[in-house]
Amino acid sequence: MASGLLMSAPVCLIENSNGQFMVNQDALQVLTTVTQPVVVVAIVGLYRTGKSYLMNKLAGQNTGFSLGSTVQSHTKGIWMWCVPHPKEPNHTLILLDTEGLGDVEKGDNKNDTWIFALAVLLSSTFVYNSMGTISQQTMDQLHYVTELTDKIKAKSSPSTEQMNDSMEFASLFPDFVWTVRDFILELEIDGQPITSDQYLENALKLKKGTSEEARICIQKFFPNRKCFIFVPPAHRKKLKQLEELHDDELDIDFVENTKNFCDYIFKNAKAKTLPGGGTVNGFRLGKLVLNYVEAITSGDIPCMENAVLALAQLENSAAVQRSLTLYEEMMRQKVRFPTETLQELLDAHIVCKSEATKSFIKDSFKDVNQEFQKTLEADKTLEEYLKSKETVADAINQTDKMLTAKEEEKKEQQRKAQVAADAARALEIQQRRQEQIRLENERRQQEQLRQMAANIGAQRRQWLAEQEREQARRLQEQAQLLQEQQRREIAEQQRQIQILLAQHHNCNSDNDCIIL
Repeated sequence: MASGLLMSAPVCLIENSNGQFMVNQDALQVLTTVTQPVVVVAIVGLYRTGKSYLMNKLAGQNTGFSLGSTVQSHTKGIWMWCVPHPKEPNHTLILLDTEGLGDVEKGDNKNDTWIFALAVLLSSTFVYNSMGTISQQTMDQLHYVTELTDKIKAKSSPSTEQMNDSMEFASLFPDFVWTVRDFILELEIDGQPITSDQYLENALKLKKGTSEEARICIQKFFPNRKCFIFVPPAHRKKLKQLEELHDDELDIDFVENTKNFCDYIFKNAKAKTLPGGGTVNGFRLGKLVLNYVEAITSGDIPCMENAVLALAQLENSAAVQRSLTLYEEMMRQKVRFPTETLQELLDAHIVCKSEATKSFIKDSFKDVNQEFQKTLEADKTLEEYLKSKETVADAINQTDKMLTAKEEEKKEQQRKAQVAADAARALEIQQRRQEQIRLENERRQQEQLRQMAANIGAQRRQWLAEQEREQARRLQEQAQLLQEQQRREIAEQQRQIQILLAQHHNCNSDNDCIIL
């Protein structure tokens, strides 16, 4: 984040008043100062389940996000806390604590669905917080995930079907972390110990006779999943002052659970990126917030592609203006009228325009078909310089009128000769200029081809990396399935052995037993 900027406490980013969302301008101003890449962690879950406590721990504090101690939901809207990333240099960690879902006082869960969707859209790591166990009831409470295809569009094209959008979600959505609070059971299946991740994956398996939609959506939309189990933090009477308790007053396992969760987030939560590439900083995140909230308040469905295009329009317009300013400053330094020749002027123009174009390419973002870059190719600035030169010539002509008739006649002859010479010279310069423009266009096209090749290479590497991660995930799933099958086969073999031993024992104890 910007040097010297430290947030001592969270601020409300998106206000929720009577079911209407509104972006807090003070929070947006804070985001504009965050120039570093941002890692955005959002937490969502039922109200009064301890979401804010985990967010405070990620911020390295005991207090900050309001915990509350009653049955009422304490957090309203979406609150934001920007802190320096504790493990990743030159990155800012942005924590988003959300309004609790399922609050009976709200009466309308449509508002909850939008809170859930906004958290997914804005985060790079999405944390879902629940209590007790991952049961069928828990899955039923997570119905919001089944409504994402109705609340989020990946593409703006009206011909894009909902199924295509849902297929895009897996590559666009954040990583998924499920935190299970107040877990008091043993982590085991069929008497065999399992990890918290295996517990989650087992809970996500499709089961006959149960609603499968939430399980299917989680598996489809969030391929990168992680689970953390938390034991109860302390005796129920102490929970009202949870933020005031020191670690030695909490259950030692809960302290360890919390540390493991924070360490994982600090190490594995990725910087937020835009669809198609491009790292998100605070300024870009603020524009995404505005775009998504404006879509919701106007009755539209937030579209990830439209949000990126709007951001590109804004950033590229600013990049063009900065490049034109650079061009003008360089021309003022290189050109001194009226002593410069037209050729020197043209040479200076080409150099300055090239530097301005490089500056734009560096600052631009998703300039589709080079539409913004083309605005730098026109010679309007050079024409202004040439017009100023014509003004100087007109002033000289006015002075010539004050000369004597003889001097004027002589001047007229010289002027005609000069005009003829200038015409010939202008033609030559024009021809040179056209040739240099042609060469410059060829050089620019080659540079564009080189950059396009570099971008394609980067996109291909990113695609290959994603494919490798997907292949690794599938191999891991296959390994888990194989382990599960082997475990069941071993259990079956042990059961058969026990049956044979029991039969043998019965045979020995029976006097009438005949061994065949």
